[in-house]
Amino acid sequence: MPSVAFYTLGCKVNFYDTEAIWQLFKNEGYEQVDFEQTADVYLINTCTVTNTGDKKSRQIIRRAVRRNPDAIIAVTGCYAQTSPAEILDIPGVDLVIGTQDRDKIMPFIQQIQAERQPINAVRNIMKTREFEELDVPDFADRTRAFLKIQEGCNNFCTFCIIPWSRGLSRSRDPQSVIKQAHSLVAAGFKEIVLTGIHTGGYGDDLENYRLSDLLWDLDKVEGLERIRISSIEASQIDEKMLDVLKNSSKMSRHFHIPLQAGSDEVLKRMRRKYTIAEFEEKIRLIRDFMPDVAITTDIIVGFPGETDELFQEGFEAIKRIGFSEMHVFPYSKRTGTPAARMEDQVDEEIKHARVHDLIDMSEQMQLAYAEKFVGQVLDVIPERDDKGLCGPGKLMGYSDNYLQILFDGPEELRGEVCRVKVTKAGVNTCEGQLVRVLDSAPEAIA
Repeated sequence: MPSVAFYTLGCKVNFYDTEAIWQLFKNEGYEQVDFEQTADVYLINTCTVTNTGDKKSRQIIRRAVRRNPDAIIAVTGCYAQTSPAEILDIPGVDLVIGTQDRDKIMPFIQQIQAERQPINAVRNIMKTREFEELDVPDFADRTRAFLKIQEGCNNFCTFCIIPWSRGLSRSRDPQSVIKQAHSLVAAGFKEIVLTGIHTGGYGDDLENYRLSDLLWDLDKVEGLERIRISSIEASQIDEKMLDVLKNSSKMSRHFHIPLQAGSDEVLKRMRRKYTIAEFEEKIRLIRDFMPDVAITTDIIVGFPGETDELFQEGFEAIKRIGFSEMHVFPYSKRTGTPAARMEDQVDEEIKHARVHDLIDMSEQMQLAYAEKFVGQVLDVIPERDDKGLCGPGKLMGYSDNYLQILFDGPEELRGEVCRVKVTKAGVNTCEGQLVRVLDSAPEAIA
């Protein structure tokens, strides 16, 4: 039986794409082996979001070549899309395929096996207007399924290379999304996470059909308990979206809304399409419609031109808005982006100190948010404990408002909806007590 090994760098979308490519190999009779083992084919799914991503991708490619010089080395993903020639220069690489045409990967592999000639299958992503249909029928953790609904981005923020590596925004056909949702529910999933490069941009290229319409159609999928959106921009939350939040019982009380900076001046330099005041107003509206909602965000620290005063201004704005958690990143130069060419780059040590300040704030916010729920009963879907964090007789899972809760309970409750009373708040993990299990039969839910 031929074997294939995968290595994925970068974001959740890349992990989804690798999973989808594995289905193609599986259908051709391949078995999957660990990347550190000898395989017939090595596939590296690369990242190019930072210069470090490129460098790490090259290291992993060389590692695969050393592991088995006779293997076919295939490289896909964002770095493959933006720099195919650079990758083909690495001795031993057989196939470079970017962020499209991955459905043709098996014929390319067969061609290489026959001819042993390297293939550059990368073409201009900016001309692509179709969403590439690649499905993942199952996920290892068995409780949350990711469903990719969108690809690419039209924003062109000054720090970001992604539109050049993923192309412009394109949406998956709604019928295809609904069909896949039904399949995932049939496979035992209660929660679906809608994902994409710019998920909230779903429908920008469709006729009179937006993300809010898709959410209403998913709301009708029987057996689906919970719908989560991986990320959405403040500007994409309109009246129709707020209506779904208010009236659909399946929408998670959790939104990841990237702010990126707390100062209007920095936002403008980043070419973000909102002001702090507009962002705050959207958050206020969401909280009006959905009290107790968890709002998480991304912040880039030390963007070119961020003075101490601008950082302080941002710090105060972030504190005022309040989040349930923040992902904080120091700004990292990405060659080929306007921000990398800007003057007044910020010193690394200053960036480090600012990141530290914001992480401290994030932990205080996380704890304050979690403390509001002590004594409340929340719906939790326990997940598979691959890392052995729980210990025997313990379960861990996320509530609909994204609190991670640890509680006592038997193994067979994984993937079921459990009602859990929060007994103790924590920064990353809360403790709880199992109250009861919801029967997943439709008549028992009503």
